[in-house]
Amino acid sequence: MHSQGTILIVDDEPVGRDTLEALLVTQGYELAFAGDGLEALAKAQSLTPDLVLLDVMMPDMDGFEVCRRLRADPLLAEVPVIMVTALDDRDSRLQGIEAGADDFVTKPYDRVELRARVQTTVRLNRYRRLLVERMRFQWVVEHAGDGYLLVDDRGWVRYANTQARLYLNLPPREPMEGSAPEEDQAGAFLDLVRTHYRCEPQRAWETWPDLPPGEHETPLYLVRPESSVALALWLRVEMFDLPGQERVVRLSDVTDEIAMQRDMRGFHEVIRHKVRTPLLGMLNSLELMTSLGSRMSQEDMAELAAAALKGTLRLRQTFEDVLAYLDAPGLAESSERYSLSQLEQTVLQISEGLGIERVRVFCSKALAHAHLLLSPRAVELALYEILENASKFHPEHAPAVDVAVLPDDGGKEAVLSIADDGVSVSPKHLDHIWSPYYQGEKYFTGEAAGTGLGLPTVAALVWGVGGSCRAHNRTDRDGLVIELALPLAADEDRN
Repeated sequence: MHSQGTILIVDDEPVGRDTLEALLVTQGYELAFAGDGLEALAKAQSLTPDLVLLDVMMPDMDGFEVCRRLRADPLLAEVPVIMVTALDDRDSRLQGIEAGADDFVTKPYDRVELRARVQTTVRLNRYRRLLVERMRFQWVVEHAGDGYLLVDDRGWVRYANTQARLYLNLPPREPMEGSAPEEDQAGAFLDLVRTHYRCEPQRAWETWPDLPPGEHETPLYLVRPESSVALALWLRVEMFDLPGQERVVRLSDVTDEIAMQRDMRGFHEVIRHKVRTPLLGMLNSLELMTSLGSRMSQEDMAELAAAALKGTLRLRQTFEDVLAYLDAPGLAESSERYSLSQLEQTVLQISEGLGIERVRVFCSKALAHAHLLLSPRAVELALYEILENASKFHPEHAPAVDVAVLPDDGGKEAVLSIADDGVSVSPKHLDHIWSPYYQGEKYFTGEAAGTGLGLPTVAALVWGVGGSCRAHNRTDRDGLVIELALPLAADEDRN
């Protein structure tokens, strides 16, 4: 049977302890016993009981003194004390009240009255403890760095702490508890977040609020895109079920984490792509000069030396670019916008570095002079990640790639499509390819090279400016199509 609480019975007479035990043992309490005042204080400190039944008349230290000492102990000051006494005079009761007693029972006991008083006192103490713990918990939650919301089974917000209200632009006032939510108080969680954020990945949010918490592999994000006056804000969304039909939603600011991940991938791209190519050219030229130099004509030596010098100069420029990259605030923070007139040159340069020979590029005439909100460095990184995947996961590592950019129906975005002729991807893995550290490739290629941050980095760049990412298998043959809907920069936003 579940314990109704712990009661410490203090009486110097064994018969007194036995009598109280007989009255309470069947009521579901955990019973502890002490035979004098010092033992009572020691037991109370070790047990922190829900109630002390304290006999008044004891040698050495009477019940009044024990009660006073309990009230002087910060850890025991709130423990209820019922004085058990044969004294029924007014002065004794006043002395007990002054010592801190909560109630009195007199000998001989009325069984019904004793049990009722004990039950009531224990319940009140339990309620008091719960109230104190709730107040402490609310204080912690209200001062937490993360946002916390309580959402019911319909998706309505029942409670939002201070940080969550800041994230969702809710007024700084307590929600009304125990009543139906009203639109001007809080509202539906999904409606609130969509007012200020993009829900990404979009497919993962489609089943809200029925999404099983803790069981989905795809991390959920709320993204407030970069604007002319503010950088992008990223919130990771985690959900935990409570008993009943309510759910706790935690909003964690992961902007710095996303930025670090994105910038690390950008730095790796600079090192791999821009350092390797000139270095290989230099090494090839120098190896030929070393091995065949004695048999070469002066013209051939000069040509190889010129090639080595060209690679050296290019490598020096690359290192200067690396240093400039390290000094830059970040990919998405650049005010420079990418011109789609450079798309073909960018794609061909990246393809050459990756050894992709079959590549076609098409740009709609309507977008020939348009600019994207993304910076040139961000576009280069996104294309590099996608084209590298096309090469890495092609059965012969020699894909044929079609890159096309077309205007969307509304004219506010450009849809960049990259289609390869490699392998198709299962629908399950298509849902997760934008998730950090998810290496779905091992399921369809037999390998899991890399860190699983390639396409998630692309998503971070695109979502950060208010765009969207899609992936689907080709219908005409094996292969994957990556589509990026990229917002176009207004004339005043171009650099």
